[in-house]
Amino acid sequence: MTNISLPESALKIIATLQKHGFETWAVGGSVRDTLLGKKTYGWDFTTSATPEQIQKLFPNSFYDNKYGTVGVSLKHLKEQFPDVFIEDENDIYEITTFRSEKGYSDKRHPDKVSWGQTLEEDLKRRDLTVNAIAMGLYITTHGRDLQDTFQVVDNKYVFVDFFGGQKDLKDKIIKAVGDANARFNEDALRMMRAIRFASELGFTIEPKTFSAIKNNAKLISSISWERIRDELLKILASPFPYEGVMFLHQTGLLKEILPELENCFGVDQKSPGRHHIYDVGTHSLLSLKNCPSKDPVVRLATLLHDIGKAKTCRVLPSGTITFYNHETAGARLVKEISERLRLSKEQKNKLWILVRWHQFTVDEHQTDSAIRRFIRRVGIDLIQDMVDLRIADRLGGGLQTATSWRLRLYQKRIIDVQKHTPSVKDLKVNGNDVMQVLQIKPGPKVGEVLEKLFQEITEEPAKNQRELLLKRITSFLPILPKAEKR
Repeated sequence: MTNISLPESALKIIATLQKHGFETWAVGGSVRDTLLGKKTYGWDFTTSATPEQIQKLFPNSFYDNKYGTVGVSLKHLKEQFPDVFIEDENDIYEITTFRSEKGYSDKRHPDKVSWGQTLEEDLKRRDLTVNAIAMGLYITTHGRDLQDTFQVVDNKYVFVDFFGGQKDLKDKIIKAVGDANARFNEDALRMMRAIRFASELGFTIEPKTFSAIKNNAKLISSISWERIRDELLKILASPFPYEGVMFLHQTGLLKEILPELENCFGVDQKSPGRHHIYDVGTHSLLSLKNCPSKDPVVRLATLLHDIGKAKTCRVLPSGTITFYNHETAGARLVKEISERLRLSKEQKNKLWILVRWHQFTVDEHQTDSAIRRFIRRVGIDLIQDMVDLRIADRLGGGLQTATSWRLRLYQKRIIDVQKHTPSVKDLKVNGNDVMQVLQIKPGPKVGEVLEKLFQEITEEPAKNQRELLLKRITSFLPILPKAEKR
């Protein structure tokens, strides 16, 4: 254990509380990451002080919850203690009173929170052993006997570890505190958190903890989709997203969260004339594993790009397996998934586009117009995301190379075509022409007509001639009823 230290701001929090007789410890993810040698922010503390007592010592803190957590802005901490070095004034530290919890009727939040009396009482309610390690100052151990659970470092810091979290960090194991079934029944989201930490840290999951997740997987239905979404996206954004989703699959959580993807396992793709060697589900996970993008939404699109195949699978008399229009079926499914996961409007649109158009044709004989259509459908901002998905799709299908000469040529042509792609401003007519020909006032209709004309000239640039376009505008004249025509 080397280079262990607390930032000045964290030391000031502990020292201030301890100076007034309150036992105080750093806890949670910050302690875990410190032991792993990682830079950490947003320190959390647990203390014997009540929220009211904490706020007296930190007057500019805020407290607006029933769980005993007081927030301290480092900007305000700097104002209170000008001599303390603050690395990031936007950071917020959280100080929580020792507490015990009872009853979890909603499988997420405790029905009753009581202020606890001891550090051990507080730590044993936590989810995972690696998150249940406390770090304090050696000079203020409050008369405690330094038992086996206490470890002194550099005669300055003390680590308290009742549940073997440091050993689990060393062995790279994710393990529940105490009875795993009890922990997951208290808060079902902890199952996804366990998998998320495993995928973020590259750890395995301890067998009893793994079995408990399998036994309690259905409890995840009691958790809000917003919470599930957040954990899923964190798994996908982690250094080991493939392993994370594989854990979801193996434990049965994937069936509860993304049944459309779970249905793809066992859907065979191997047949004459096809390069695929894996079933659809396995291919989807391997595509995720090989996705070059770190964007969690692109990774989600990669994971879901073929979910339409389970519904469109057909076997021809020749034995060839087909999945005609699977991208269209998949696009419909990801719309439902996007709604279920409460994705943002931008995320929904991005996911839909990547799945709907991932089956784009890479052909050296394609015309510039065809490439312009592709750019217009996908949007220039998502071109690289789509290429990343194609690369992942290739490698996930068993091909040995990330790209091909056709894909490289296609990417070059996309760049070249953009240099010569017109915009609405390049039309030989403008909004005034539209209003004059159609005898209408300024409004949305003018923009709609110009956009339609623009789409037409991107298909056939030769039609961008003023006389032709003026005649084309007349086709947008409203068709009047017969009575009006008379």
